[in-house]
Amino acid sequence: MVVASHAPTQQPSSEVLFQPIRIGGLDVPHRIVMAPLTRSRARTPGNVPTELMAAYYAQRASAALIISEATQVSMQGQGYAWTPGIHSREQVEGWRRVTDEVHKAGGRMFMQLWHVGRISHPALQPDHMLPVAPSPITPAGKAFIENEHGEGELVPFVRPRALDLDEMPYLVRQYARGARNAQIANADGIEVHGANGYLLEQFLATGTNHRVDAYGGPVEQRARLLLEVVEACIAIWGPERVGVRISPLSTFNDIQDDNPEATFSYVAEQLAEYKLAYLHVINPAATELQTGQPIPQRVEKLLALIRSKFRGVLMMAGGFTRDTAAQWIEAGRADLIAFGRAFLANPDLPERFRRKAGFNQPDPKTFYGGGEHGYTDYPSLEQELGTKPRPTVDTSWR
Repeated sequence: MVVASHAPTQQPSSEVLFQPIRIGGLDVPHRIVMAPLTRSRARTPGNVPTELMAAYYAQRASAALIISEATQVSMQGQGYAWTPGIHSREQVEGWRRVTDEVHKAGGRMFMQLWHVGRISHPALQPDHMLPVAPSPITPAGKAFIENEHGEGELVPFVRPRALDLDEMPYLVRQYARGARNAQIANADGIEVHGANGYLLEQFLATGTNHRVDAYGGPVEQRARLLLEVVEACIAIWGPERVGVRISPLSTFNDIQDDNPEATFSYVAEQLAEYKLAYLHVINPAATELQTGQPIPQRVEKLLALIRSKFRGVLMMAGGFTRDTAAQWIEAGRADLIAFGRAFLANPDLPERFRRKAGFNQPDPKTFYGGGEHGYTDYPSLEQELGTKPRPTVDTSWR
């Protein structure tokens, strides 16, 4: 199905957001998903999920589905200080406490599996080794590490080591181990992180993949690692409990592709064959939605192309308000809308949307690292109604 290229002129009712839907093997009551949000609050040493993280996710259990923060599948896969893993027994036990609290609160949670590839630094790698990548190309930008004083610090990226061909099965096994551990941790499913310029997208993109072996060259070979990872996760979970995230036209983390239309058309078409729980697309029109500008024709065409190729449940994330989310669902552009910062500051976001209420304003100073401030202390509507003074309210999410 190719959807219309323009949003409806009539303002749709936000009630469309509260229509139930089936996501793979899960029946959910509405269309409002919590997007994955890195918060850098895992306990070190060990990058272990904490009780504070359990409280944070449980507060947001009214989401149709919670997608966990990006969670590294190995020590090699880590790219930022204090991010949680899913490759050790202690991490699995920590995540089980998180999922138990989410389930007690009536929620559902997929774990996002992550390997950053070149977006790392020797300070974060086992034995201070070089980060790995499809090709030895240094990314622009800086890595976020923990310095010798236990503080966060930004340092320049380094030139990564190109992976050998015989290492590819080992990479797939890292994801498979993460998928199996997520199952042991009682997650409801997993999301393969193939977006944001991390390892799997580094293989997809021509700007970061200059290989001449079976994992480089034409799109069928550049997509090989992503599809092998998806197949390994399906073998553990079944397709109905596996989602995939992609970010077409993104330049985040210095990613670039010569022909994103061909790349993402092929990826969407191949992923459709697996009958996944969903495909999660980071919206390349996020800036236009936020500023009220027209969506570029190229973006419109690419989104319509992905929608036509992927015939399953499509999730979109980036730049949405309550009203634009309803518009896109009503127009058939998406089936689910994922919200990030809005959920960060508003643990009961679906209820605020339902009541057309005000919103807490997120504090960027508390996004990464720290304790409960800016993490678990954002009030719900019910808490606001019973306390004074009322927090700063930002109505832009409406």
